[in-house]
Amino acid sequence: MSSDAANRYRRTMPPRSGPAVVTVIGIGADGWDGLSGAGRSALRAATALLGSRRQIELIPPPERPATTGTWPTPLLAHLPRLLDEHRGQHLAVLASGDPMHYGIGGTLVRLLGPERVRAVPHPSVVSLACARLGWPVEEVDVVSAVGRPVQLLHPLVHPGRRLLVLSAGTATPGEVADLLTARGYGPSPLTLLEQLGGARERLRTATAQDWGGLDVDPLNVVAVQCRAEPDTPPLPRIPGLPDDVYQHDGQLTKREIRAVTLARLGPLPGQLLWDIGAGSGSIAIEWSRAHPQCRAIAVEHDPRRAQRIAANAETLGVPGITVVAAAAPQALVGLDPPDAIFVGGGVTTTGLLDAAWSALRPGGRLVANAVTMESEVLLADWYARHGGDLTRIAISRAAPVGGCPGWRPAMPVTQWVVHRR
Repeated sequence: MSSDAANRYRRTMPPRSGPAVVTVIGIGADGWDGLSGAGRSALRAATALLGSRRQIELIPPPERPATTGTWPTPLLAHLPRLLDEHRGQHLAVLASGDPMHYGIGGTLVRLLGPERVRAVPHPSVVSLACARLGWPVEEVDVVSAVGRPVQLLHPLVHPGRRLLVLSAGTATPGEVADLLTARGYGPSPLTLLEQLGGARERLRTATAQDWGGLDVDPLNVVAVQCRAEPDTPPLPRIPGLPDDVYQHDGQLTKREIRAVTLARLGPLPGQLLWDIGAGSGSIAIEWSRAHPQCRAIAVEHDPRRAQRIAANAETLGVPGITVVAAAAPQALVGLDPPDAIFVGGGVTTTGLLDAAWSALRPGGRLVANAVTMESEVLLADWYARHGGDLTRIAISRAAPVGGCPGWRPAMPVTQWVVHRR
């Protein structure tokens, strides 16, 4: 849950809703036997217990609190009410493994504050998987597919990398295999680790391209050793992906200009970008690929282009981008305030730069690109009033000229960059 979403949930909660302290207890497939002394003591002291049905059944009936309850669906919408129902009780919550690693513990902290949540961790599935595989934890990238699309893997798939995918259930291993095969990583070995730490623990390995037909336990994690086919193009996280990885109709910030533009926008973890006149969405997408916590809103008035933006975002591993299919500046009203703004189309639209400038947070960056004389004149005027940097970028590419190679220039781009004080 984002910080903004957590604040919205907090505002729906009655004052001091729920117990004074919630104890979140990590539990593994080994159940009660694998709990630490602190975990057992917390359960014995609790008067109420919440968790999934599977987790609660891991606790022997004599050790369960008198009151137990399973999570409702959807969880986040009902969680404030559920906590309020247990006001005044010693509430314990069960979580898989480490409650603070993609677990309910982080959600409770965001809702209640750290002073009202106590976490008792169990070894996480990441630690258990790395222990079985002999992988140093710090050398492994982790993606959770629990309530999240498996396409989040895309930015992490590189030759030689090791990945762990926390599965949402029986379908996740096949989805991972299909994604890797489609990306040209079919030779990648996949290890399915099921019921880690429990009596029914099992490990099996096959390549992504040979995956299929296996019976899969719902409690599983998928380990990936990325191996690419010989001609598979790399897709690094740094800006400047090849133009041909995007679906587009010509409205695309070209590779070299895109790299310069993103360098000036300066993606930072947790910050929000508005990509106005987004075209194919390349700026918003590569901003979001820079770090998992970078957020972006792509504003595009053409509905067909807006659909392409969503498709490109999914293909390139950042399906969380928000696409607003409406015309700016009206489309900007009510959006979360940005830390950075890129104006790639519609610079001369009446009121657009004014609305963008007004919305930008203090310390934020605005980058606007222009290719027409009319838009250049407008940027020069804003540069005269607000300062910043005004740059002309010219790119030429080698191409046949008669029987010999020569240089063919692309249209120059005038770029205005300014920081709001």
